[in-house]
Amino acid sequence: MMEWTAAVITVSDKGSRGERVDTSGPALQEMLKEAGYQVVYTKIIPDEYDQIADELRHCSDDLKVCLALTTGGTGFSPRDITPEATLSVIQRETRGIPEAMRAFSMTITDKACLSREAAGIRGETLIVNLPGSRKASTENLSAVLKPIRHGIEILRGETANCGEEHPHHHHQ
Repeated sequence: MMEWTAAVITVSDKGSRGERVDTSGPALQEMLKEAGYQVVYTKIIPDEYDQIADELRHCSDDLKVCLALTTGGTGFSPRDITPEATLSVIQRETRGIPEAMRAFSMTITDKACLSREAAGIRGETLIVNLPGSRKASTENLSAVLKPIRHGIEILRGETANCGEEHPHHHHQ
């Protein structure tokens, strides 16, 4: 049976210097745990391209987590380069995930069209960027958490009933 492992990387200059308390990271970890994931790795790093890329490679290549989430660094500020660092390490884009998040967010705020999150696959790890704020990051994740699980099952070649709470309930 597959282990549903996840990592949460908070990308924040202020957070990494201890000048701001990270509320998004813990909120996302809580959501993941409720959805049946085991959060095996968390880190707060500055908005530095190479560090973001290195952390994502570490999560995929070394830790081999099912799902790696980033929170932060996805806006219009010159330091916001999380999507670019993400696109540099993924092997295949999964554009539908950020599209779905933005479509959902547009029903909450028209500023959602300014979000630049990317998502994709590296090895057997799905990497998804989320916004930096606690509210926006949890809203965005809630919009895609269920389909993401299905995607990971396909990515890892699992059977249709993989990872369900009640393995004896089979799909017809």
